[in-house]
Amino acid sequence: MRFYDPLRRPQDGCEPASGEERMTSAIESGLLPGTSETRPEGLAVGGVLLTELARRFGTPLFVYDEEHLRRRCRDAVAAFGRDNVAYASKAFLCTAMARLAHEEGLLLDVASGGELRVALHAGVPADRIVLHGNNKDAAELRTAMSARVRHVVVDSFDEMDRIERLHAEEHLPPARIQLRVAPGVAAGAHEAIRTGGNDSKFGFGLAGGTAAAAVRRAAGSPAMILEGVHAHVGSQVLDTAELAAGAAAVARFAADTRMDRLTVGGGLGVAYEAGQTPPSFAEWAARVRTAVRDAGWGSSVTVEPGRSIAARAGLTLYRVGTIKRIEGVRTYIGVDGGMSDNLRPALYGSRYEVFLPRSPRAPRPMRARLVGKHCESGDVIVDDAALPADVAVDDLLATPVTGAYGYAMASNYNKLPRPAVVFVRDGRARIVVRRETEEDLLRLDVDEPAGFPEPTRTVGTGAGAAQRAGTA
Repeated sequence: MRFYDPLRRPQDGCEPASGEERMTSAIESGLLPGTSETRPEGLAVGGVLLTELARRFGTPLFVYDEEHLRRRCRDAVAAFGRDNVAYASKAFLCTAMARLAHEEGLLLDVASGGELRVALHAGVPADRIVLHGNNKDAAELRTAMSARVRHVVVDSFDEMDRIERLHAEEHLPPARIQLRVAPGVAAGAHEAIRTGGNDSKFGFGLAGGTAAAAVRRAAGSPAMILEGVHAHVGSQVLDTAELAAGAAAVARFAADTRMDRLTVGGGLGVAYEAGQTPPSFAEWAARVRTAVRDAGWGSSVTVEPGRSIAARAGLTLYRVGTIKRIEGVRTYIGVDGGMSDNLRPALYGSRYEVFLPRSPRAPRPMRARLVGKHCESGDVIVDDAALPADVAVDDLLATPVTGAYGYAMASNYNKLPRPAVVFVRDGRARIVVRRETEEDLLRLDVDEPAGFPEPTRTVGTGAGAAQRAGTA
């Protein structure tokens, strides 16, 4: 089985444009949000100029094409059916996004108590929410069971123990569950996002009979209502054959154990660079349906797309602060964000493109390393960026296809406030997540009185006791 790896030469018709092509061509329209249009003043998304958004809301800034998000949700529902698509909110979640996905007929797939809180706050009914996670604690399970979420995807026997204690001791209603299984098929663009293999922290393995034992345990428990099985083989998959192989493996198990429902996860990839052509939802659906039918599964299938809904809908705006040319080495272009708003290049070696919103159709003959402002040499956004030759300090830059796992993975490293998030549609822009302030960075700190308390003295003998007492 072959995988798309952003650090290697792509395969199966998903090959990005060559370096020479990237040096001479404008940014591809297929990497931009769906409502993008080039005007004399520059690129507009959702009827609003990107330069105007940067002026109004500052940078770094996440910009989402709301119409693009809605179209992707509708495409997924058209391919799989209204009750068979759950938005994988880990890709990007805020109150507005949860409401949008719900309005477009999607279930919400949440992977923590915090994501569950956002979905409920957004007004998503609990019976339209699915709770994931490989190590759910009692508080998360208590909230899910009390709210009566659609189902909990159970990942371990320890989790079953916690569900049974909550049911018995706190008299919570039985949890509707699906069992996550590891089908022995791993796919994805990077080892860190391949989740379905035998060596995985996720799920009950089909190999060795662990999954079958989990079925017996859940079916015999008064605390659980076993509805089906779930599997997810990986992320950023550009070959639907890999997704189909994982679906077939879990479908055989579901058919053999006479389950009512089957969920095959998400994982559909997107184009991040010129020349890549990802599959459509319709192509994914056709391939998966054929695979599960051939495996003996005769009912519908649920999927959980996240990246393939949110990624291309979003882009990030930065302001150039420095241009440093090192003769005979390279040129560095430093912007006002970095790994705190896009961790994927440092974490996965992920690759992006970049352009100037003021001239999106301009050739890009200049090569530079686009870097952030963090105190890390690895703080690289685009390692070998193609840019117009006239890029200058104070220019506005944009990296497209950052709508998934950009803001979701954002941090306050070096105490940088996280960017704002803006939705644009029909010529209007609205902030859906405000920019953090420096005051926000202090809100969790607990101030101690001046001076330090006396060290706690420990009674005992020997050097260790003396060190603990602060006397050695």
